[in-house]
Amino acid sequence: MSALNRMWYGGRWYQWLLLPFTLLFFLLSALRRLLFRLGVKKTVTLPVPVIVVGNLSVGGNGKTPLVVALCDRLQQAGYKVGVVSRGYGAKTSEFPHQVRVNDSAPMVGDEPLLIARRTGVPVVIDPNRPRAAQQLVDQGCTVVISDDGLQHYALGRDVECVVADRRLFGNQQLLPMGPLREGLWRLNTIDFLILNQPGEVLKLPEISTMPPPFQMSLQPGKLINVLRPELQRDLVELEQESPITAMAGIGDPSRFFNQLKEMGVRLDHCVALADHHAIGKQDIPDGCVVMTEKDAVKAVAHAHDNCWYQPVDAVLAEDFYTQLIQRIAR
Repeated sequence: MSALNRMWYGGRWYQWLLLPFTLLFFLLSALRRLLFRLGVKKTVTLPVPVIVVGNLSVGGNGKTPLVVALCDRLQQAGYKVGVVSRGYGAKTSEFPHQVRVNDSAPMVGDEPLLIARRTGVPVVIDPNRPRAAQQLVDQGCTVVISDDGLQHYALGRDVECVVADRRLFGNQQLLPMGPLREGLWRLNTIDFLILNQPGEVLKLPEISTMPPPFQMSLQPGKLINVLRPELQRDLVELEQESPITAMAGIGDPSRFFNQLKEMGVRLDHCVALADHHAIGKQDIPDGCVVMTEKDAVKAVAHAHDNCWYQPVDAVLAEDFYTQLIQRIAR
């Protein structure tokens, strides 16, 4: 864990050295929200429901599996779903860009590519989210999901879902003292709070009108070969392998490593990479390598025959989907 993460999620005395920068961040973000409320900055309202899946803190915590699950469930309910994303780290210079399943992760970003491949719904990346969303509406989408973008107020929204994992909100301080993009007060205004940490009692902050949380679990599937997706294997088959390396470039890599260990996998090495890390040949060791699906879309160009990824599916209570669909129907 880096010194920054130790400070954010464990609290350290030296975080107070960053107080002047946090005050500046607070003033600038507060001014930005005020400009939107006064109409100086424009919020674009679409003629279809918009669902934002985001978080208060920086880094990943399970938003992408939830977006995939929402796409699947809303399609089952008869909606034509589209997804907008900023396309973090995307190298394409032409926006809006509709993601194709044969695009490369460096060109469009790892998460948009994963969503497009898993769901089959149109995914458009653009730093200008309203422009991307309008393209989806023009294509006939009846619901738009914004992957991240809770603080992107230029795009109007009808439902806000905030995802948090076992780290919750760290030391509860704004950037750069802490990991928060907005203060905990923001939990008063959201529609759904999703906790990606089932079976563990987490001490939530006491926020007066915060919605009761829904638990989300990530159900792992069979291992899929990175180079030959038609090849699959069960985790128990890894007993024949040595050495076994687990690799993860997500917000909390230890979550993936612990998941494998709890399922009985004997790991010889664990390689924790930064979120959105661009995987190169030097990152992939010899032997059996197990990685996340998000890493797999970036590793295709450098993977060897014994590289596998484990897809996960987000599982939530049926009541969550019932309430969500009722809200967008209104």
